[in-house]
Amino acid sequence: MAKKYSFTVSGAELVEKVKEIIHQGNVTRVRLVHEGKPLIDIPLTLGAPAVAATVLTAPLLAAIGAFAALVTRCTIEVEKEEQE
Repeated sequence: MAKKYSFTVSGAELVEKVKEIIHQGNVTRVRLVHEGKPLIDIPLTLGAPAVAATVLTAPLLAAIGAFAALVTRCTIEVEKEEQE
């Protein structure tokens, strides 16, 4: 069963927070929302090692960095697979 969480961060914190979320390892999706509109949706493979997930999302992290330079606040929505 997937649980949804959301965090509001400043543009300067955005890339580091996304990296931190991905490294947790049980994340299935990361979505960036600005002013109520979803802008970037990053699906991640369940069970993929965090390092592999980071390598696969490196171009997206670069895009997130460019986006972060343009916004002051952003919401990160996270879907996590809960382990029993």
